Amino acid sequence: MTSAPPGARPAAAASARRAPSVPRPRVPLLLAGLVCLLAALWGGLLLLGLPVPTLLASTAADHGPLMALGFLGTVISLERAVALGRRWGYAAPALAGTGGLAVLVSLPPVVGRLLLCTASIVLVVVYVVVHRIQPALHLRVMAAGAVCWYVATLLWLTGWTLPRLVPWIAGFLVLTILGERLELARVAMLTRSSVRQFLLAAGLFGAGLVLTTIAGAATQVGVRLVGAGMIGLAAWGAAHDVARRTVKIAGVTRFMAVCLLTGYVWLLVGGVIWLVAGDLGAGIAVYDAALHAVFLGFVMSMIFGHAPVIVPAVMRVRLPYRGWFYAHVALLHVSLLVRVVLGDALGLTAWWHVGGVGTELAILLFLGASVTAVVRARRAAPVRSQVRAASTEETR
Repeated sequence: MTSAPPGARPAAAASARRAPSVPRPRVPLLLAGLVCLLAALWGGLLLLGLPVPTLLASTAADHGPLMALGFLGTVISLERAVALGRRWGYAAPALAGTGGLAVLVSLPPVVGRLLLCTASIVLVVVYVVVHRIQPALHLRVMAAGAVCWYVATLLWLTGWTLPRLVPWIAGFLVLTILGERLELARVAMLTRSSVRQFLLAAGLFGAGLVLTTIAGAATQVGVRLVGAGMIGLAAWGAAHDVARRTVKIAGVTRFMAVCLLTGYVWLLVGGVIWLVAGDLGAGIAVYDAALHAVFLGFVMSMIFGHAPVIVPAVMRVRLPYRGWFYAHVALLHVSLLVRVVLGDALGLTAWWHVGGVGTELAILLFLGASVTAVVRARRAAPVRSQVRAASTEETR
């Protein structure tokens, strides 16, 4: 065995000690989004009527915008900014996170709403720039989702109440997620017929959104069309998403596929509720089931499924798959089923509370499981590197 050059061993040890870290400029953005998420979850407990302290009135009153725009808007726009790779793109998550915090701390309403609206404009510009570089249908779909975000905040600025904004906020998340899935489905060689099916469902969805802005009977027609579009998009995803094939592959690939496919089931359920109800404000139970089937059942299930890919891309840290990730997925879907069926449909208040608390615990468990997996991976990385360095030394 030959001796190593001077300084080789310290260099190897230093390399072994290094582990990828979250880029510092992204930390405040992630923290702002996390604060909005936790505030939204606390507000959810208040809306359930549970005896918890009212820390800030906005946590309950603005529960939806804090979750959908303050948290998810920040995360989605941050992921897009990272993909774009230009500094100005980070203005979108910065504005979204700041806007969510402004809503939370009860600044004059126009402040938070204007910041969130500006964030959506920057996100639209990000999509336009990327589309000019590489034109693609999935980018146009995601850009349409960002436009929905813009319309929702614009209407909010004009004084619309949150229940009337729900279809547009749903449009932002549904089209963004479906655009992502369309991109992967495109890699799997979509046929012209399948693309036409997607465009038909998306067209129904978009037409319904436009009609919801018209007062009177047109609003209910719009909600029903949005529901029909959801059903069509859910059916398209279940038929053409690559998850249909990847669910057969063990490990993280199957985990992601399970999350995606169950998400499509909830989008279908939500679509049926919207189609049948027409008027989402007809009752608390209808409103609760219609919103949470989409925003929790579909959106959060998709977030769970995409996390093993998005977290490393955005945070530059490994999120290794663990079998116990299925715990928060199962808890989410079982709890939501209890909430919608026993709580909303059958009117059993105690079970409504159980289901509501269960879905919140599922999200917290997801955060805890992700952090635990990242920390364990970071601690194990130097050990593995030292072992490999020692093995290299021995073979010299």
